[in-house]
Amino acid sequence: MAANIITTEDLHVFKLELLEDIKTLINHQSGKLSKKWLKSPEVRKLLDISPGTLQNLRINGTLPYTKIGGVIYYDHDEIHKILTENRIHNKF
Repeated sequence: MAANIITTEDLHVFKLELLEDIKTLINHQSGKLSKKWLKSPEVRKLLDISPGTLQNLRINGTLPYTKIGGVIYYDHDEIHKILTENRIHNKF
């Protein structure tokens, strides 16, 4: 039975390949998580807000939505846009 010798260079190459594989997996998984249309529970979880707060954002027109049947959908890009537009920069 032949013995295989692993060098530090072999370990370095393995580490780089492993990191690339992990990056690829993360990129593919993050693409699946960002859906175009989100339902109310997903938006509440994303923004960490209560059902009442989400309803107030709909009523006062802050957060646009689409209602089909009894289900309310929110555009993920629109939520991101609103968060970006309402960013506050303190000059302290």
